[in-house]
Amino acid sequence: MELNASAEPQAQASVMTRQSWIALLSLAICTFSLGTTEFVIVGLLPTVADALHVTESQTGLLVSAYAIGIAIGSPIFTSLTGSMPRKKLLFMLMVVFILGNAAGSIAPTFGLILISRIITAVAHGVFFSVGTVVAAEMVPANKKGSAVSMMLSGLTIATILGVPFGTVIGQAFGWRWTFIGVALLGIIGFICLLLFLPKNIKMDAPPTFRDQVNLISNGRVILALLMTILGFGGTFVSYTFLAPILQDITGFAEGSVSVILLVYGVAVAIGNLIGGKIADQYPIKGLRVVFLLQAVILAVFSLTAPFQALGLVTVFFMGLFAFMMNAGVQVYTVSLADKFVPTARNIASAFTISSFNIGIASGSYIGGIVTDSIGLIHTAWIGALMVVGAIILAFVNYGLDKKQQLFEQ
Repeated sequence: MELNASAEPQAQASVMTRQSWIALLSLAICTFSLGTTEFVIVGLLPTVADALHVTESQTGLLVSAYAIGIAIGSPIFTSLTGSMPRKKLLFMLMVVFILGNAAGSIAPTFGLILISRIITAVAHGVFFSVGTVVAAEMVPANKKGSAVSMMLSGLTIATILGVPFGTVIGQAFGWRWTFIGVALLGIIGFICLLLFLPKNIKMDAPPTFRDQVNLISNGRVILALLMTILGFGGTFVSYTFLAPILQDITGFAEGSVSVILLVYGVAVAIGNLIGGKIADQYPIKGLRVVFLLQAVILAVFSLTAPFQALGLVTVFFMGLFAFMMNAGVQVYTVSLADKFVPTARNIASAFTISSFNIGIASGSYIGGIVTDSIGLIHTAWIGALMVVGAIILAFVNYGLDKKQQLFEQ
């Protein structure tokens, strides 16, 4: 079954077609597998350390190296593959992803596992940067935010469903089986792309080196990326340590924590869809509100965490607002590229993905410092302060947009 995007110009429609929904679901299945492999290793660090006779701090490189691989590799390889047909490129990236996880499952040494993770991370980053642009191209202009949100929903669901199940499999049968399981998820995603992704996807002209330099040096794009880093990083200051907070401070049993994290995941999925709707209708204004809600709920959690009922309600709203800005910042950054360097949209998308991962790495690192120095409970309000920086930049960006008359206000 092969869909043909050229049969009817999607941009002239006002609603998504059934074909678009199925294609976006295929992309979401892929991002689910990509997101699972990025975060599942967190729950398996002790298992991997014991199996390979290395320290847990060494195995931590499997997390940080993956994030760095995405952050550095995404813009470079997105640029190098700019002239390749989009569907073919997405196919190739999923093949690399599958082979990388398969190689990791049989790698005999820690060093080889680390290399397989870095290679997989580069494929991950390029897939997201290209896939978000493809998702936006398959739908009408007024549905771009929802399309990107639907694709990214695979990532948000992976952090809650894929990671716990992958961890359980790794702990029960050995961590190598988790890698094999993720590779199988990748194969399912590949088959879905083969069957349902449109054949003729609109391609931008490959960006020149000058275009890339112009994009990287553009002050407006830099402000948008910094806003993304602060917003996403603020979430991960506390999210990284949410399980120990729920156990040590809120007082939930270990078994209850897994259920609470599942509820958190449901809230994340709902918030992601709402964020897509906001990005559809208020792509610029909406970010200020979303970041404000995110900062407020993080600050509130630092007060309600010691109380089970209030803490549980707060955790739900933390999940609701945690990733609500995903679609908005992605659409916004690509929109800025459209205005300043139109041929570098894919690169702009890649830099947004890099910003997400810089936020993950920096937020987790800051959370670790806070936990070791002043305690777990303080990660929430420290994260809120980080998001305040994103709020300030959101207002600055809005003011500049209005002054330069870039978008409809």
